[in-house]
Amino acid sequence: MDIIERFIQNPELEKKEYEELLLASGEPEARKRLAEEAVRLRKLYYGDKVYARGLIEFTNICKNDCLYCGIRRSNRKADRYRLTKEEILSCCETGYGLGFRTFVLQGGEDPWFTDERMCEIVRSIRGKYPDCAVTLSIGERSYESYRRLREAGAERYLLRHETASEEHYQKLHPKEMSLAHRKQCLYELKELGYQVGAGFMVGAPGQTYRELAEDLLFLRELQPQMVGIGPFVPHHDTPFRDEPAGSVELTLRLLSIIRILLPKVLLPATTALGTMDPEGREKGFAAGANVVMPNLSPEKNRKKYELYDNKLCTGEEAAESCADLRRRVERADWHLSMERGDAAEKALEEMEQESKRQEDNL
Repeated sequence: MDIIERFIQNPELEKKEYEELLLASGEPEARKRLAEEAVRLRKLYYGDKVYARGLIEFTNICKNDCLYCGIRRSNRKADRYRLTKEEILSCCETGYGLGFRTFVLQGGEDPWFTDERMCEIVRSIRGKYPDCAVTLSIGERSYESYRRLREAGAERYLLRHETASEEHYQKLHPKEMSLAHRKQCLYELKELGYQVGAGFMVGAPGQTYRELAEDLLFLRELQPQMVGIGPFVPHHDTPFRDEPAGSVELTLRLLSIIRILLPKVLLPATTALGTMDPEGREKGFAAGANVVMPNLSPEKNRKKYELYDNKLCTGEEAAESCADLRRRVERADWHLSMERGDAAEKALEEMEQESKRQEDNL
């Protein structure tokens, strides 16, 4: 437990110490201690809120050929689609009526969605719903592209780095992709003023505690506002079809560790977690997560955005079942919030004190 307490007191460890931490975190008492501290920090900055984001998966066409992904370029069996601007706006209209104030536009790296088309979509959403945040998750683009999208009104950008180990990255991706470029994109997004999200798969083929320690070091260096992690789930039409799935239990341990490492971070209980375990989301909240992303995509397209096998896309994952999602969140003693939910900058108590001082000065 010594390494656990040292990490809680000072999360800035060396790589070997993070490996030691990951090993020690497998013990039941260590898991419990990390989860308790993670929940304490989460409450300090976010109270009892779980933020709901409306996810719109608008294209499953992708120019990349990542070895783990069901919508990879080489998968000839994928039933491809792309939504029109009107269909995307219709998803936003449905979501706005349900109370969502953040829309997440996620898709493969589809060349059809040029800067002009994406900027027009973003401007249309912000023009119609000025009180809503637009988050993009559309992969690697140029600095100029990110700048134009930012000017059009996008405020957040999710780009999972997948692994911070160069050697491991090459095992998961085709040779034309590089970790250096992925990292460059993340730093450019930060420079342009986006709230940035990084993240990785847990249990990806070839991953050990050594690679996970590198992920923790990179997250500490990057200081993202969001981190998305979830267990690796194989897809039957990829080269990794026969690889074992990642561990829910290790994912939960890492959620707690990341919350302690980055106390102000927005941390989703991901779809993959809910796919692997019917209670995965609730367990994620108990480990320090505070975001869920129900699906606003047209029902006819949801199954087609199959990044991995058995991807959760019915029941409470369908945004129309918000009432059920709310019940599940509140059953876990949290409160489902549909507000924008920007990343915290200060502890709640400090913000309340500042607000009171401002009122007193009026």
